[in-house]
Amino acid sequence: MGFKASTRDAGDITVIDTGGSLTLGAGGTILRDLVHVHVSKGRKKFVVILREVDYIDSFGIGELVRCYATVRNQGGEMVLSQVSTKVRALLEITRLHTLFEMHADEQTALRRFL
Repeated sequence: MGFKASTRDAGDITVIDTGGSLTLGAGGTILRDLVHVHVSKGRKKFVVILREVDYIDSFGIGELVRCYATVRNQGGEMVLSQVSTKVRALLEITRLHTLFEMHADEQTALRRFL
């Protein structure tokens, strides 16, 4: 399955709903492109929902890190929410769970910005 991502606004927070496989061959730059578009519009708060991401490879991990860096370099913040079990395990193995703030549900992630 390819990768899909869509955005919606929750006030001044951009929520990115994702699904599929975040890999090099599955449209992996979609997430980066969305983040760049919204950052260029002055958006600074991002919640990335990873509930439906069923697979992520090293390229996908790199994409998450690049998106995080892009947002931070513009003075913003990006948190992850509803991280699937497989993705969470990979983030823990790579020790990136210490970089990303993760929340169990969307409402908790949104409240984090209040």
